[in-house]
Amino acid sequence: MKVHNFATTPSLVSQYLAEMRSVTIQNDRLRFRRNLERVGEIMAYELSKTLKYKDEKVRTPLGVDASCPVIDEKLVLATIFRAGVPFHQGFLRYFDNAENAFVSAYRKYKEKENFDICIEYLASPRLDGKTLVLCDPMLATGASMELSYKALLTKGKPAKVHIASVIASRHAVDYMAGVLPDDAELWVGVIDDKINAHSYIVPGLGDAGDLAYGTKE
Repeated sequence: MKVHNFATTPSLVSQYLAEMRSVTIQNDRLRFRRNLERVGEIMAYELSKTLKYKDEKVRTPLGVDASCPVIDEKLVLATIFRAGVPFHQGFLRYFDNAENAFVSAYRKYKEKENFDICIEYLASPRLDGKTLVLCDPMLATGASMELSYKALLTKGKPAKVHIASVIASRHAVDYMAGVLPDDAELWVGVIDDKINAHSYIVPGLGDAGDLAYGTKE
């Protein structure tokens, strides 16, 4: 698995990450959602450089044909409810002709620090031969991402898999390398070294879903 870690080169992603992490800024839900979108937009642009292209002749107003490279892959953008929605929207703003897929994956706690990952909803087109981009802002243990990926595989085998996260733990990066195809690619804003007893990334940013949409019961 190839890893694209945006933290290796300071950029606007670094700025948006600082704002999403900050306890003095992150509780502005509109700004938090927009920052998720912005990181998605930047990642979409960088990911676009790795795709296949074909030349297409386009007639201009001057009556002359211009040869323009256009994407020659069928993209499916997938995300995990609910925190993934604004991050997904950032990708969709750039890959506006892509198909879309949605998975619900959540932690069902049995005890304070003991939980199962549950999936109750899946909406996806066929994936056979297409390029799957599965995005979720927080990649803590990798369990939700793995189960969501396996659920999507019931809709066919993609030709290429990209995983995108804003923050990932080192543990999850290593874990996903053993789950995904060898040629899969991971796009991540930063990799944090630790997860705590509650399986939250440290230093992380907290609960992305709550910060984007408010707390839940």
